[in-house]
Amino acid sequence: MTIDFSKYADGLVPAVVQDVVTNKVLMLGFMNQEAVDVTNATGKVTFYSRSKQRLWTKGETSEHYLLLKSITVDCDNDTLLVKAQPIGPTCHTGADTCFNEVNQNNPADFLWYLESVIAGRKNNPTEKSYTASLFAKGINKVAQKVGEEAVELVIEAKDDNEELFLGEAADPMFHYIVLLQAKGYSLTDVVNVLRGRHK
Repeated sequence: MTIDFSKYADGLVPAVVQDVVTNKVLMLGFMNQEAVDVTNATGKVTFYSRSKQRLWTKGETSEHYLLLKSITVDCDNDTLLVKAQPIGPTCHTGADTCFNEVNQNNPADFLWYLESVIAGRKNNPTEKSYTASLFAKGINKVAQKVGEEAVELVIEAKDDNEELFLGEAADPMFHYIVLLQAKGYSLTDVVNVLRGRHK
């Protein structure tokens, strides 16, 4: 990643911080090379404070840290997009964001986040990952697992245990996303089909 710190007189570039799950913009800060290096090294988003004239880790006093998930640079190499997991409210006023917006997770957004995690298990498998082990067993095993989980959901639907039913409802949904990834498709592909049918 190449960042052009020379475009601005103070050697700082703007860094837009976005919640990795909700995609809500949390705040805007400024970084120099040292702030980027510290952020990557510690996993806690760190800025260069223009008022304090020093590095400043978000949450260093409140413990409302921003845990780094990724940093990308824009097309001009002079603005950063930092995706992070906020621990507590981001703004010093106690608001979820510095723009006084509620950082509420749309439940549907989590499915796209889960899809990205599953894709990561496919592309970077580890021995301890259940999901990676499914991919390793091949498409037939993944498809079979979706069928097994669907049958278990149907059986549980006949009873009135909310906890067991919701647990069984989650299982085929998870394995369905695994199946889509195994086939090289995404939730967006399926949503586009549904959107076309809705017309």
